[in-house]
Amino acid sequence: MSDLTDRIARKMNVCCNREKALMDIRKNVAPEFVLGAGALSLVGRYARNFAAERALVVTDQGVITAGWAGKVTEALQQVGMACVTFADVSPNPREAEVMAGAQKFRDEGCDLIIAVGGGSPMDCAKGIGIVASSGASILDFEGVDRVRIPGPPLICIPTTAGTSADVSQFAIINDTTRNVKIAIISKVMLPDAALIDPLTTATMPAELTAATGFDALVHAIEAYVSTAGSPVTDLHALEAIRRISPNLLPATRNPDVMAYREPMMLGSLLAGLAFSNASLGLVHAMAHSLGGLLDLPHGVCNALLLEHVVAFNHASACERYAAIATAIGVDVSGMSAAGQKACLVDALRRLRLSVGLDRSLHELGVKADDIPQLARHAAADPCLVTNPVQACVEDIEQIYERALKA
Repeated sequence: MSDLTDRIARKMNVCCNREKALMDIRKNVAPEFVLGAGALSLVGRYARNFAAERALVVTDQGVITAGWAGKVTEALQQVGMACVTFADVSPNPREAEVMAGAQKFRDEGCDLIIAVGGGSPMDCAKGIGIVASSGASILDFEGVDRVRIPGPPLICIPTTAGTSADVSQFAIINDTTRNVKIAIISKVMLPDAALIDPLTTATMPAELTAATGFDALVHAIEAYVSTAGSPVTDLHALEAIRRISPNLLPATRNPDVMAYREPMMLGSLLAGLAFSNASLGLVHAMAHSLGGLLDLPHGVCNALLLEHVVAFNHASACERYAAIATAIGVDVSGMSAAGQKACLVDALRRLRLSVGLDRSLHELGVKADDIPQLARHAAADPCLVTNPVQACVEDIEQIYERALKA
């Protein structure tokens, strides 16, 4: 009888272990990407691979002025491909801009989209693609896995080391009717190819380098403490932190030095692979709310909120935040949890101030009267779902208040 009991117990253990393994399964998605100096020059070859005849180049005026959009159109002309440019993209892309871009795509008979720029042109390009294919409003796709019809082929060429829209399944669009940023999350939103060229980041001014770099750092930190993380996303997130944290300040001071720009671009890529598959957290939920209501720069909002959200989350993910501190270069061994939190928060604050992100939310125009609405919008953001603490509206109001007074 005991032998039978042992066999049943062993079988149950096997079943339990198998069930646990199945529960731990995580889907990971990523586009084809090329990383390295000169990757932009491959755009003509990639465009031809899609057998396209006419490309819509989605960009903005800053990227045109920097010369990168022109290099893309020149490369397309060299392979005999016609193209038309759409550059009416705001720093926080609006739904009307997406709809106008989709109309231009159809009117011009385009069959390929190439995004050149930071997160705004890339997110706008993603939206243009799904609207052009479906004929629907971009606002119809808000949420997770609501895109049913894929867009035309999309090539992304990032010119900032931060947003990682070139490798993510996210697109963030401003709904100006409700004054909120909507998140569209779907593997259909993944670009077909990303040409990641660190040379394109050399023209970024210092503040943009700092803001986009902090965006990438927040991507990595939030992915690492996300409740949807996995061993794969953990590896990407921690290595992203190790690459970004020591190079962010030198990159802002020495824009032409590739020894700093290259690890920043790699860090941004790794952070993108991490958060695209593990999702994000409360920092992004609150930053999206600020951007939607007050049209504030996304990376700056992330930078100003990060230390306050880390302090709020810390007790629920002490070991993970200790690993983050180590990756940043802060020795917290032997410290109490409270000591570890204080050291990490201080290190993040010092890094933010060192790169010139020293304005407060108050100085950016946020008022105490805005906080209730900001908190309600943040509480409804899908990024909050994977935060290590399920914050309520009151919690979020208190974090905004602390950030406003800082």
